[in-house]
Amino acid sequence: MGWLPSIFGGDASNPLGKLDPKLREFLEKESPVRYIPNQRAASTQRQDAGAAAETKPEPAAVPAASLYQDGRYAHLWKNYRPLAEVEEETSTDHDKLMSVLEGYKERKAAIAKAGLENCAPQQEEWINCMKSGSWEDQLQMCRHQVRRFERCYTMQSRFLRALGYGSVAGRPSEVDEDIQLHADALFQRMLQHEAEVEKAKENGTLIPTFDPSLPKTNAANTTNIKPSEELQKQWKEKLDQLPEDERPAEEAALRADLQAKADVARNVKKIWDAKREEREVRRAEGQATFSDTIAALFSRGK
Repeated sequence: MGWLPSIFGGDASNPLGKLDPKLREFLEKESPVRYIPNQRAASTQRQDAGAAAETKPEPAAVPAASLYQDGRYAHLWKNYRPLAEVEEETSTDHDKLMSVLEGYKERKAAIAKAGLENCAPQQEEWINCMKSGSWEDQLQMCRHQVRRFERCYTMQSRFLRALGYGSVAGRPSEVDEDIQLHADALFQRMLQHEAEVEKAKENGTLIPTFDPSLPKTNAANTTNIKPSEELQKQWKEKLDQLPEDERPAEEAALRADLQAKADVARNVKKIWDAKREEREVRRAEGQATFSDTIAALFSRGK
């Protein structure tokens, strides 16, 4: 009849709750088993919770490319491989060489594009002069505006090259964007410095100095390439033709260009060395191809 209390509003989980107090005291004294309400239910709940905690599966591992790091859709990422890894395995030696050379060309194109973006005000001034400038400026083909634009583009290119714009493949675009902004800030500081120099000359005061704070060669870094004596001579001749304030930026840009060329040569050498090792392994196993023999003859000749 355990269902009667639930119908009349009684507490089915505690059947002793409605007994006479004296009768309850007698049962508690005489009964060998002490009744504690909800003990069994609570114990069962604890056991169920413990079993659920033990059987709870850990989230499946997913690659970093997944937007759900908690393990959702892990079955879809089971056979995932990064694109760079797949391209590395499927690309030929020719593809790798072309990738290195294309990267060098793309860096030069990216520097040119970033320089044009930073010199957009000067370019707009030039275009407006050609469209609706004064008759004197148009008679001179807006040469003053052209010179301001050319100088801006030249200095922006120097700053971008010296600061390492686009010099690291696969780097986040935010880094190159910060370098582009810094190059433009350096150019604006340079223009402000030139105005301060003119003002100091007019007032006869001390002429301020300008320090672009460009990266310099670190002697502790063994990867830095030192120019040859002939190249240093060519650099000196080129630097002597520039104004003194522009020489540090041009020298830093030249050193950055030399480092970029050295990095390209180093990557090409790695590819050729790996290819030579593969030929040596095939020759040692007696599986050398005709092209391996020709390549070995050319290498001996060199």
